[in-house]
Amino acid sequence: MFCPGFVHVNVLHLSYPRRPGRTRFLNKCSVSTSFSVQASLPENNDRFKVEYTPWMIVGLGNPGNKYHGTRHNVGFEMIDSISKMQGIVMNTIQSKALVGIGSIGEVPILVVKPQAYMNYSGEAVGPLAAYYQVPLHHILLVYDEMILPNGVSRLQPKGGHEN
Repeated sequence: MFCPGFVHVNVLHLSYPRRPGRTRFLNKCSVSTSFSVQASLPENNDRFKVEYTPWMIVGLGNPGNKYHGTRHNVGFEMIDSISKMQGIVMNTIQSKALVGIGSIGEVPILVVKPQAYMNYSGEAVGPLAAYYQVPLHHILLVYDEMILPNGVSRLQPKGGHEN
């Protein structure tokens, strides 16, 4: 679903539901109880030059069973959902991260689960972005945001603790 209020999205904050069975993720443009992944490119004609620059979708979480099923690992769960829906196999360990390579439609994507604690995830994301030549504005981070009510998502063009 296209939301005209957002142009470039680099950060997706998700709040993990408190009660089992409540899996609503909301944004300003839609209320939905399901999740779908869609991507498209403009038709290739004389006016558009189609570029196949990859996107990197990074799910932040903490490794190990201690955090499995908690809101701290909602980023990992989102990556699992995307990779399952798109048939992307997460079978490569590279730069301290579990990586899957595939596409959504014709758009090439990398799905990434850093295998370090959240505060050290940049040690995996930076080298991967450089290796695969992913521009900064093509990196989407998915993680929990403690200040948002449960079931609410927020999209913003830049990250950081002050936003």
